[in-house]
Amino acid sequence: MMLLNSRILIVSAVSMMTLCACNPTDHSKTTDSSKAAAPSKSGVAATVNGTAISESRVDLLAKKNAAQGQPDTPESRKENIEQLSMQLLLSQEAIKQGLDKTPEVSDQIDLTKQAILANAFIQYYLKNTLVSDDMLKAEYEKVKAEMAGSEYKAHHILVEKEAEAKDIIAKLTKNPKAFESLAKEKSIDPGSKANGGDLGWFDPHSMVPEFGAALAKLAKGKFNAEPVKSQFGYHVILLEDSRPKMIPPFEQVKSALQQQVQQQNVKKLFDDLKAKAKIEITQAAAPAISQHKEGKPAESGK
Repeated sequence: MMLLNSRILIVSAVSMMTLCACNPTDHSKTTDSSKAAAPSKSGVAATVNGTAISESRVDLLAKKNAAQGQPDTPESRKENIEQLSMQLLLSQEAIKQGLDKTPEVSDQIDLTKQAILANAFIQYYLKNTLVSDDMLKAEYEKVKAEMAGSEYKAHHILVEKEAEAKDIIAKLTKNPKAFESLAKEKSIDPGSKANGGDLGWFDPHSMVPEFGAALAKLAKGKFNAEPVKSQFGYHVILLEDSRPKMIPPFEQVKSALQQQVQQQNVKKLFDDLKAKAKIEITQAAAPAISQHKEGKPAESGK
């Protein structure tokens, strides 16, 4: 189950962009405050110096706060209206001072508006791009094929020196039942030492290649006759059991598969738009360099 979820729930830049549309601001409403806050058909929640704050704007803020865990109550709505009123009042004062015309503020307004529009388009695209059950089942079969194989249950003993590993193998040859006690005594693996070297069930691909390759050659109930060297040291491995990988049924992971297919669709959209666009990078962005030079202060003349 964990293996499939980790395969299909890849967090990507695509998914992050689709989520940040939930955080809109009002910075794009600038130069004409009366036009910016024109009431919607849903009605007016408040006015500030004659400029209306629409109920739909209060609804938008309530939804945003609810997504962050704040209950939508009459009290919280009142706080939202007060917050929007103060924000509008301050923005009116900023416009009076011409701050919306300064390069720094103007750039912030443009960037915020651009981000909101970009994410609005992504949401529009996702809403209008069909993801059928047939597409999801095809993705499911692809994931199943990638996961084909077995998982194993094993114990191991990890030591630093090859000679130590050979000595342990010699002792196990005489008494195979001593594996757990030797693991507790000799192993330097902190994750399994206390459990007698028990690793539980795992996918061999989650281990270093040398370990997985050696494990695949072992018969049930057997340990390796020669130490297995890896970047961590030398391993003595006992295979307890193996079984086909457990893959959850389609319905159980359908929602996660839909997210995966949507991410693939948006990635393709990005690639197509970029391929058709004419993008010219004329200057790479450079970090601001402080003009202050470190060193001793100049001595003042007397």
